[in-house]
Amino acid sequence: MFHFTDEQIAIRTLARQVADEIILPAARKYDEEETFPFEILEKLRECGLVNLGIPEQYGGPGIDKISHALVVEEIARGCPSVVLAIDGNSLASYPLLAGASEELKKEYLGRLTYENRLASFALTEPGAGSDAAGISTTVRRVGDEYILNGEKCFISNASYADFFVVLAKQPELGLSKSFTALVVDRDSSGLSVGPKEKKMGLRASDTASVTFQEVRVPVKNRIGEEGEGFRIFMKAMSYGRPIVGAQAVGVAQGAYELALAYAKERKQFGKPIAQFQAIKFMLADMAMNIEAARLLVYQSAYMLQQGKPSMKHASFAKCFASDTAMKVATDAVQIFGGYGFIRDYLVEKYMRDAKIMQIYEGTNQIQRLVIAKEILSE
Repeated sequence: MFHFTDEQIAIRTLARQVADEIILPAARKYDEEETFPFEILEKLRECGLVNLGIPEQYGGPGIDKISHALVVEEIARGCPSVVLAIDGNSLASYPLLAGASEELKKEYLGRLTYENRLASFALTEPGAGSDAAGISTTVRRVGDEYILNGEKCFISNASYADFFVVLAKQPELGLSKSFTALVVDRDSSGLSVGPKEKKMGLRASDTASVTFQEVRVPVKNRIGEEGEGFRIFMKAMSYGRPIVGAQAVGVAQGAYELALAYAKERKQFGKPIAQFQAIKFMLADMAMNIEAARLLVYQSAYMLQQGKPSMKHASFAKCFASDTAMKVATDAVQIFGGYGFIRDYLVEKYMRDAKIMQIYEGTNQIQRLVIAKEILSE
């Protein structure tokens, strides 16, 4: 059983209070208007609940990984779009933390923490989603610069990012995995950001494509060595997947709480529907699977915290938690019946938001492949 420290309990309590008092009351408004939650982001900055994955030495809060997961879970219970707004910086920081020079870390992580800017993790392409090694964005070296060409899609916070952490293929290296990672400034000539995508869920978050046309990037902006980019990005994703799991747990918890309260109040045949065995079993399964998902997330976060990241356990957490979020949210809508299909009730938003968690940060089919590869090699 987990025993949280006093500091972890205090951080979770603060995040829960912010979610209850600030995020939940505004969640429907931001979803309907599809506007970026700048006001909420500012409140979270005031509370120190941003840049959660960045160490204290670079201006971040320097919290442990379990605290990070606890905050994300509570914020996602309020609205997972807000998680993307605040934690996109953490995902963008992971490649820098995994392989960048000290000079590069100080410069770019400092922009996120001391200057309150946003950044984007740019991996996915129109023709390369699950097949990350199949990216077609290319980079070639010319003297003290790299020339970058290609397109990235489904990039979170792209419209507001100050810089992009990009993985590109470098064919001139002649290696099977000749990928190089770069930090690319938003104001670089030849870089353009497309219109915001119109999404089924997470509608308050910003998602757009980014195009690079003969973009010049200084060699000093390379993360790690040439050819190390793929390894660096995969390591970054192993840090990010447990946090996606925490986000999914938060969505599941939010949907469950609504369904539980509604089942106690809604009467049919002269008694609350919570008294019917069919509803009891649905609620029991929700509670059980949420707790199992939560423990998988805590386990993977704890392993990160101990400096022993595990691809297998990260995939356990991300896959099980996101499958749980989708199932719980769908069942919550079912418990609400026809009202669950009406946008006046927040439960349908949880269902729409939950779906993407089975897709991004590696689809759950890919997670199962990762798990299978890990257990077959043990």
